[in-house]
Amino acid sequence: MGFNEFISKLFGNKATRDMKEIQPWVNKVKAVYPEIAKLSHDELRAKTEELKKRIKDSAVEENKKIEELKASIESTELEKREAIFAQIDKLEKEVLDKYEVVLNEILPEAFAIVKDTARRLSENEEIEVTATEFDRELAAQGRDFVRIEGDKAIWKNHWKAGGNEMSWNMVHYDVQLFGGVVLHQGKIAEMATGEGKTLVATLPVFLNALTGNGVHVVTVNDYLAKRDSEWMGPLYMFHGLRVDCIDKHQPNSAARRRAYMADITFGTNNEFGFDYLRDNMAISPKDLVQRKHNYAIVDEVDSVLIDDARTPLIISGPVPKGDQQLFEVLRPLVERLVEAQRKLATQYLADAKRLIASDKKEDVEAGFLSLFRSHKALPKNKPLIKFLSEPGIKAGMLKTEEIYMEANNKRMPEAVEPLYFVIDEKLKSVDLTDKGVDLITGNSQDPTLFVLPDIAAQLSELENQKGLSDEEKLAKKDELLTNYAIKSERVHTINQLLKAYTMFEKDTDYVVMDGQVKIVDEQTGRIMDGRRWSDGLHQAVEAKEGVKVEAATQTFATITLQNYFRMYHKLSGMTGTAETEAGEFWDIYKLDVVVIPTNRPIARIDMNDRVYKTKREKYKAVIEEVEKMVQAGRPVLVGTTSVEISEMLSKMLTLRKIPHNVLNAKLHQKEAEIVAKAGQSSTVTIATNMAGRGTDIKLSPEVKAAGGLAIIGTERHESRRVDRQLRGRAGRQGDPGSSVFFVSLEDDLMRLFSSDRIASVMDKLGFKEGEMIEHSMISKSIERAQKKVEENNFGIRKRLLEYDDVMNKQRTVVYTKRRHALMGERIGMDIVNMIVDRCYNALEQPTYEDAKMEILQTLAMEAPFTEEDFRNRRKDELAEKTFEEAMALFKRKTERMAQIANPVIKQVYENQGHMYENIMIPITDGKRMYNVSCNLKEAYETESKAITKAFQKSIVLHTIDEAWKEHLREMDELRHSVQNASYENKDPLLIYKLESYNLFKNMVDMMNRKTAAVLMRGQIPVREEPTEEEKQAMAARQAAMEEAARQRIAIQRAEAERHQDMSKYRTEKTDISGNNNPEERAQQQPRQEPVRAEKRVGRNDPCPCGSGKKYKNCHGQGL
Repeated sequence: MGFNEFISKLFGNKATRDMKEIQPWVNKVKAVYPEIAKLSHDELRAKTEELKKRIKDSAVEENKKIEELKASIESTELEKREAIFAQIDKLEKEVLDKYEVVLNEILPEAFAIVKDTARRLSENEEIEVTATEFDRELAAQGRDFVRIEGDKAIWKNHWKAGGNEMSWNMVHYDVQLFGGVVLHQGKIAEMATGEGKTLVATLPVFLNALTGNGVHVVTVNDYLAKRDSEWMGPLYMFHGLRVDCIDKHQPNSAARRRAYMADITFGTNNEFGFDYLRDNMAISPKDLVQRKHNYAIVDEVDSVLIDDARTPLIISGPVPKGDQQLFEVLRPLVERLVEAQRKLATQYLADAKRLIASDKKEDVEAGFLSLFRSHKALPKNKPLIKFLSEPGIKAGMLKTEEIYMEANNKRMPEAVEPLYFVIDEKLKSVDLTDKGVDLITGNSQDPTLFVLPDIAAQLSELENQKGLSDEEKLAKKDELLTNYAIKSERVHTINQLLKAYTMFEKDTDYVVMDGQVKIVDEQTGRIMDGRRWSDGLHQAVEAKEGVKVEAATQTFATITLQNYFRMYHKLSGMTGTAETEAGEFWDIYKLDVVVIPTNRPIARIDMNDRVYKTKREKYKAVIEEVEKMVQAGRPVLVGTTSVEISEMLSKMLTLRKIPHNVLNAKLHQKEAEIVAKAGQSSTVTIATNMAGRGTDIKLSPEVKAAGGLAIIGTERHESRRVDRQLRGRAGRQGDPGSSVFFVSLEDDLMRLFSSDRIASVMDKLGFKEGEMIEHSMISKSIERAQKKVEENNFGIRKRLLEYDDVMNKQRTVVYTKRRHALMGERIGMDIVNMIVDRCYNALEQPTYEDAKMEILQTLAMEAPFTEEDFRNRRKDELAEKTFEEAMALFKRKTERMAQIANPVIKQVYENQGHMYENIMIPITDGKRMYNVSCNLKEAYETESKAITKAFQKSIVLHTIDEAWKEHLREMDELRHSVQNASYENKDPLLIYKLESYNLFKNMVDMMNRKTAAVLMRGQIPVREEPTEEEKQAMAARQAAMEEAARQRIAIQRAEAERHQDMSKYRTEKTDISGNNNPEERAQQQPRQEPVRAEKRVGRNDPCPCGSGKKYKNCHGQGL
């Protein structure tokens, strides 16, 4: 007994402790189950309603208080609303906490109800119950599992799911109850393949759906989302719970909104994320589809929260000149460069082979240097990989590399100088050398065409130049920066094209279908539709493959799945393989992984890895193993790591005349059909390691007798989890089976880690071609290598998350402000905060004149303090005084706006209200006109206060969207530029955090300034009737103007034309009233219109400065 086993036996391991903790819950379910089983069908359904009521009653006081607080908001002063909203937020959290307490109390009954419903459906072809309105609604929709006969509803136990007719034949067993408890507690349940994860999920889904707050069941693809919603749906619907699937409906449609309003909503991870982004681009509350993120269960949680988590979901749009890119232009240069490098790499490899075979020490050293150069030139060159697998070769090259890497890579330039570019396979980077730059520059007049200038040195030199005026310096600075930007784009394009040509392989990393480059998921082998590599890499691959290079786009909204799923009140997940990533799940999501024992002991035999020297030997052995299994009558599942290997093995099997199916990225549409047949006798299926997840491979009695499903892995994946997933395809529900991995020293994982040590062992033991080494020590060594890669990948993901966390905090602030504006409830609170911010900002100005100007420009009022006050009194005190004055002015403005609009709104609504739903109100800030749409009925009922709110919403939304779009672009640029900080021995992440904070601060500052300036000046432009004195003054001015010069008359005419344009706008406005008779419309126009926009300002009009005074008493004095 080993030390670890001894400690486990003494203290118990995590798995046994977890089971010990959950056992009491399972005992409670089993204790209450007999009582539930005695209930009639109607009583069982009534029990569900009773549980729902119990949940609601637990927080009835809190919910009542929330409603009262919400009702008091409109009658509360703007500046006092923040405290009410804080109270509402606190109460809403208390409600959720109380619901959780009650859910734990009713868990045994709820689980027993689900289990007994499953039993009743499995034992009865039809169940008769008293029909409810919901039953009738389902029957009216044509659901095939329920029909109405009089006052009875007949529920069947067979229906269509995923396009196939199925009969319900499942009842939860004890270990599934364990899984259900784990999922309800917000943890990850690791359950082996075939243990019924989909059925397990019904327990916590049903329980949490009783709150009415919504449950999201998240799947990895739309087939599983649709299938599971149809398969499990009737189990929930029998108890009056609504079930829907978002992937069945178009984005932003009423049907998708209804799907989110259902008690249980199925969908794919991407669609949930994209709907969140779309909701945060909505311009009306009616466009929103999602509600609050309550509870989510993620199926195949490792695939969603580990593999896909770092891929950002992006909604983007075209950018100006986005189709003007350099990929097509520079492609011939890169092709010449790659071809020259390939010849060089081949020559170095030939030299290496010749020199290493020499007896002279100098020649051998020179040979290993040539080999190292060949490796740095093209590390994926197949002849090079084959040569490195020979005895002692890789070890010799690594020694040479160590020599040149000494003293912080001091001699490395000497080693790579003859190359055109240098590839670092581990860092996935490509760097041009001086020789490469010379080759692509050619006979160009500018030898620095592909060389980035030292912009910092150039700008410093410019600053120190004497004799230049400020304008000349500014012009030269612009010239330098423009030159840098052009060269930067050129160099970036070259680098991305080099990556595309040397590091991304067709049919491995991507496939070309229908004239498009489509990314292949390295884990599942599935095509990732709609995904594109960022930073121009996708365009580079498109250029390489000669398909249409898509135009560059700008990001409008983005989020990673990591941050999307962290928004849920409660999150849980289920998968067959999560234990190896338990540390990452806890660190990033605070999700604990609980391993659920299998219902029956696993009978699969897992054999040691079989290690060969070369890939050729390995694949030959794989085919022989397949042939042997087929002859024994066993089905075989061959796992590969790429499309290319799948197709190569397919050709080899065809030559041997062995029938087989291939499941890869090109054929993933047939996935369910191929996987369903994979368990038949002597059937051979080739699949990428994780393909077919979510579909069980079922075996016939003959196959079980022959030894069950044989799993053959053709390569170790860099993640143990993926290998375990492949192994887990066999041994379902106690079925017999076997698994074995075939490995060669040329495989990627082996090349990067263990191959030199294993190669030396094989050399010493005298292994010949075709012979293999097989030992548990070797398998453990490979697993250690995998663990290193996993740790490295986790580090990369965590680093990426730290970058995204910066964006996520900013996103949360902006989207919260946006949602406040969209819903309108809390917009007043945000506006108050903006005005406070501008008041304090004004008082931070260095001089009184600056402060006065800032207050005038932003708050549209005179400074309420003197210069002496500014110098002597406390800034906080002055800021408070300024805020009080600004708020008083803001309230006067909003009240005035409502007073002006209300008579017209009242008239339109009372006369033609039945004909129109919305009305357009023109509002100006003195600089531009804003057409604000408002609900006519709401405007009438609120005495036009709704118009002021609609104006505020419109301005805040517009300002936020424009600022955020620009900020995202700046953040993208920042993320790329900070990577250069590593050359200065600085941490790019730290620089990114500092710079992004400054960018965000500037963005918020600009948003507040712009919003406050418009809102403080906003008014409905009107013209008051002039007094007798004003009429006489106007007549006198008219007489004077008639005698003015021709030019003056021409200007007047131009003004009259512009006035006519405004009147056209006004006429469109009146069309709302529905008058189609021109004469009638002309007579009624002055009464019905809320505006008469004039170019000239009347003496009694409000002054355009926004002071609130009449023009004659403000800037019109003396005119």
